[in-house]
Amino acid sequence: MDKVVSSAAEAVADLGDGASIAVGGFGLCGVPFTLIEAVYATGASELSIVSNNCGTIGLGLGRLLDAGRITRARGSYVGENKELARRYLGGEIELELMPQGTLSEKLRAGGCGIPAFYTPAGVGTLVAEGGLPWRYGPDGEVAVASPPKEVREFGGREYVLEESITTDFALVRAVRGDRHGNLVFHRSARNFNPLCAMAAGTAVAEVEELVDALDPDEVHLPGIFVQRVVALTPEQAADKPIEKRTVTK
Repeated sequence: MDKVVSSAAEAVADLGDGASIAVGGFGLCGVPFTLIEAVYATGASELSIVSNNCGTIGLGLGRLLDAGRITRARGSYVGENKELARRYLGGEIELELMPQGTLSEKLRAGGCGIPAFYTPAGVGTLVAEGGLPWRYGPDGEVAVASPPKEVREFGGREYVLEESITTDFALVRAVRGDRHGNLVFHRSARNFNPLCAMAAGTAVAEVEELVDALDPDEVHLPGIFVQRVVALTPEQAADKPIEKRTVTK
């Protein structure tokens, strides 16, 4: 089955208002910039985003955030985006934070058809007990808070029950992909990308290099999890912003 589509615009043409989207990347590493830009161009709004972080101002998911297109975000890190903090504290966006490993497992489990799982992460904290501010009101008071979660003991240790995550769409970036949707990721750009694709009903991958078929032994994510593939131009493939540039003499 040939899953290649002609453009990023075509790949996200049916992504509309209110869609839930899992987006790969960690900081600005492994971020599907071209697909995010295509979503921006559709004008889709009231989006629910699942991603480790929400990009930076003007880059990655920051493009959608700055335009007010995101109404809810779930992730594990917000430290590099002052606009997200401003919108969250101002009651403009709902934000659900969770331990990073929990986020990974929520996506993986969702992709494997597992509805929930127990983890020790968060036991004895507001993650389990509830009360984490998800949304603030215009008066600065908490308008929506996280609910308490079930805690059970296994082998003398307490664990909290976490529900898995599935989304309507996923946007991911791979260094190489074939026409069947099989993907290979480059080093740390692998991060959340495979997990996001697994958890989505429709996973769209932008690939820096498109080949007819990959060697099965080098595949990081099987094509069964990917519905659409977009081949990047050399210019798009080279577009890899650096979040924090560090140089040595």
